[in-house]
Amino acid sequence: MASPVGEDNWLDFVDQRSHAAKNLEDKVHVIETFKNAVLAEPGSLKIWLAYCKYFWSLRLDCQAGSGAGWPIDEQIIGRDIFTLDAALKLWQRGYEEVQYRLADSHQLWNHWVYLEMELLKPAATEAGIRRITHLFKNRLITPHTTWDHTSQMFSNFLSEYNPRAYEAEMEQATRNARDAKRLCSLRDPWELKLSQAAGACDIESMRHILSEYLDWEIMQHKSNKARRDIVINFQICLGLFSRALTGIMSSDDATWGNFITLISTTHTDLKAKTSKVPEILVPKMLDVLQRAVRHIPWSGPVWARYILAAEEARLPFSAVESIKHAATNSDQLDKHGMEGVLDMYSAWCGYLKRTAMNPNATEEAVDIADAGLATALDDVKHWGNRQYRETYQGDPHYRLEKILIQFLTEKKDDIPSARKIWEELSQIPLHRNSYDFWLNWYLWEMVAFTASKHKVRSPTPVTLAQGLRVPNFATRVFIRALKERNLDWPERVMQIFEKHCNDYETAETLREAHDTIFKTSKGVAKRREREEPQVDAAHHAEYTAGAASRPTQDVIMEDVVDRGSPESKRKREATPSDDGSNKRAKSEANGVEPKRDREHTSIFLWGLPTDVTKKKIEHFFREYGQLVSIDLKKRDNSVVAMVEFKIADDARAALLRDGKFFEDQVVQVTPAVDCTLYVTNYPPEADEKYIRNLFAEFGEIHDIRLPNLKYNTRRRFCYVVFRHQASAAAALKLHGTALKSGKYTLSVQISNPTQKKSRSGALAEGRELHVANLPRSMTEDEFTALFEKAGTVDCVRILHDKNGKSKGHGFVIMETPEQAQEAIKTLDMLIFGQNPIKVELAKAQAAKTASTRSADGAEGSSAAASPADSSSEPTSSKPSRVEVAARTIAVLGIPDTMTRERVESILAPTGNILKLTLHPQHGGAIVEYPDAPAAGKALLSINGMQLDDGSGQKLRAVEDVSELFKAKVEKRPELERIDRIPLPSQKKKPTAAELMPPPPRVQRPKVLGSGGKKRGLGFIGGVAPKKDATGTTATSTPTTTTVMKLAQWSSGMIRASGIASLSPLIRD
Repeated sequence: MASPVGEDNWLDFVDQRSHAAKNLEDKVHVIETFKNAVLAEPGSLKIWLAYCKYFWSLRLDCQAGSGAGWPIDEQIIGRDIFTLDAALKLWQRGYEEVQYRLADSHQLWNHWVYLEMELLKPAATEAGIRRITHLFKNRLITPHTTWDHTSQMFSNFLSEYNPRAYEAEMEQATRNARDAKRLCSLRDPWELKLSQAAGACDIESMRHILSEYLDWEIMQHKSNKARRDIVINFQICLGLFSRALTGIMSSDDATWGNFITLISTTHTDLKAKTSKVPEILVPKMLDVLQRAVRHIPWSGPVWARYILAAEEARLPFSAVESIKHAATNSDQLDKHGMEGVLDMYSAWCGYLKRTAMNPNATEEAVDIADAGLATALDDVKHWGNRQYRETYQGDPHYRLEKILIQFLTEKKDDIPSARKIWEELSQIPLHRNSYDFWLNWYLWEMVAFTASKHKVRSPTPVTLAQGLRVPNFATRVFIRALKERNLDWPERVMQIFEKHCNDYETAETLREAHDTIFKTSKGVAKRREREEPQVDAAHHAEYTAGAASRPTQDVIMEDVVDRGSPESKRKREATPSDDGSNKRAKSEANGVEPKRDREHTSIFLWGLPTDVTKKKIEHFFREYGQLVSIDLKKRDNSVVAMVEFKIADDARAALLRDGKFFEDQVVQVTPAVDCTLYVTNYPPEADEKYIRNLFAEFGEIHDIRLPNLKYNTRRRFCYVVFRHQASAAAALKLHGTALKSGKYTLSVQISNPTQKKSRSGALAEGRELHVANLPRSMTEDEFTALFEKAGTVDCVRILHDKNGKSKGHGFVIMETPEQAQEAIKTLDMLIFGQNPIKVELAKAQAAKTASTRSADGAEGSSAAASPADSSSEPTSSKPSRVEVAARTIAVLGIPDTMTRERVESILAPTGNILKLTLHPQHGGAIVEYPDAPAAGKALLSINGMQLDDGSGQKLRAVEDVSELFKAKVEKRPELERIDRIPLPSQKKKPTAAELMPPPPRVQRPKVLGSGGKKRGLGFIGGVAPKKDATGTTATSTPTTTTVMKLAQWSSGMIRASGIASLSPLIRD
């Protein structure tokens, strides 16, 4: 009979046996069954509680006079088996197994301590009091949700049995329990959610909450912030997994996968001696996997891990084979299709291959692998045909065939047999239509060709007539591939085919390859033309179906504040892109540069060495397309790179480098598609640290890109780039989250630049009107009544200055565009009061290049030339320009991604700010303080102030505001574009003289002879050298007259040589 699986099944099984037990032997068998149950479900609270209670009942029943009806001989034997010491040890063992189940471990502990206190009542001994006191103290330093109840029980116990030590014991227990209470309080929100879902009997909610709780618990265990709690966090994490895997998640694949991975990584850390968790606390991998395959026998990956763990533990072949047989004997392995079967058989064949290819392998191991690999292939085909009949085409990734090919190639040296397997695979449409299959075959042929070079060859030399030694089989692979009419990516195959022939083949074969590629290209072009309408229709259907959940274009989102205000709904015009691409020349080819799409043209490269450079990465991908940018980030003891390609096809092609060697390390290549979130409507003062903390719980964040504010200060969005698609998908739950007490509603979507979102709202729909020349005394009620003559008015707003006076114009939103047009027709130029009002459709505001806010909350627009700019309405109390300038300073060194609100929060400690104008184009801000002393004090405080954004950049404050407008913002540390050659700066066109090469230097001829009047040719008598007092000859400079005469004498030569100036002569 098969053993039960799961907590409830074991309890039912044991219950049936206990009811059927008639004598002592049967009862001992029940105890043995309980032992098997706790081995199968070691963290089950229900089983341990039932086990301890049953054992305790047998201890009572075997006592004389118990009334249980046991025969005398069984009572005597029972008292030897079911002793008090054994019973108490069993209670203690059960408690130790479940003590970190925070929410329900008290059920077993309370029962146990109650029995201990009952034993103490008849004769309270000092040893018994110390024992129970010790139990209470240990319990109180263990996190659990009923800590207060346990503390009250301890208080009652001390009051009754040890009142003298009451205060000291309670004070010590409370002090020692601080960490336990702190750790428990961190988990209270999760426990409350679980309790509420359980009270509502909402199983699905419980599953969802428990799954999130487990993910959070794993993060707590791995967090560097909780290093001092690492051991107890690990124990609490195990306790939560016990609750999940013995409860509602006992058959959940993902939960078991998380648990297995946690245990596996912990064992890895223990081997590397980087974990502080004692090894005794970590469950053994084989025990965990044995439990897992019983609960989820349909999971091929778990069976594969089980086989791998057995191999790693060096179990004998028979033990590993028994695991494989247990998997195949399960009737649930193909429950979800063939994937589970293939995963298990891949692990089994991998084990056979590694065993046989071990240098110390015996001939028997090689023979077992030879027969076992072929048998596994036949078994998988049988499974597939049984489930799918004639439609089964095998494993899309032909994993088993690859293992067999490697075994035949490297161990058996049987190249023809291995090539025959490739031939058989090429007959299956699933493979022959895949470019990936043909490239893998080609790579294998090249490996076989290279290996054959090193074999012992005939001593007879190769003559030129015999020709070059070329990889003919590899070439034939491409020729066959290009004959397939349904090949999914023929362009890539043709590209590699041409390169292969250039590198290895003869001129004749290369010419034939060019012919083949040309003819194939024409056919492929026609095929793509036929497929284009279908592809467009498919894309349209995909985006239409997912419009509600798919990402929208990265447009500016508005604050969810004052929705009734027409001005708050004003949409923004398009602004230049962040990377300044609008300033570049259009495109060399067709005049328009395509929109940059990082989300679909990027990949992640994992496991790089710490000394990696961008040049090495360029070389690694040199055959896979043009690279645009490379972003390197450190991760533990390695580096992760985000590599952006020019086009999406190149990025997809680069995935073929997954699992390849980068120098001496195997790297992993994963797509970056759907890893980037477009986030808007967060608080204006939020910085990168705020955004990172907001999304940190969902997984590894590679980068956060903030927008450039130089062309529009209203921009408030960012891109959060995760390293895993699952992390980005999980973070979508933050969409709609209320921030700052509901003032802002966060918007989170998967970024997709290829999808454009149409504008919406009153302005875009033509329902918003701008009304000018209104009477200054008009109220909003009168404004509404006036426009209700043309239809229904949604809302109105009259604009006011900072003194609360009407500016004489406002906005109206009508219910429909037709009503708006009617209002224009009826009310435009209508005499209202004494002036004709002007009614027209509202227009979108231009982008703001500067942002201003005064102390009264009034916001300005565009860039102010100086802080002394004032309102058009002079007042008697208005300060002079000199006074304003004296109390105003300029702050330099502000990044162009920092919002005005963020700058205000940074400068707030420096004093009361009356007015702040941010100028991102100049990398600074103008700040006005109440008076000159306050400005001077702020000047000293700001100078050298370091930003907390991790850049290390320091602020600089100056009194002269004009310095700000002379400055240019420092270039942001964005990704360096490696696909562009920097253009030289524009200079004026050089003159012809400047283009000429410099003239040769004219050397003065040496003097012929010594002392006499004879001179060298062309010399005119000059001043003779004189000797000074020391006898040293003093040199003199030729006079200007001498040089000019020389110039006149040699003018013909100078003109002939083209020298434009006499300066060389003067220098010489």
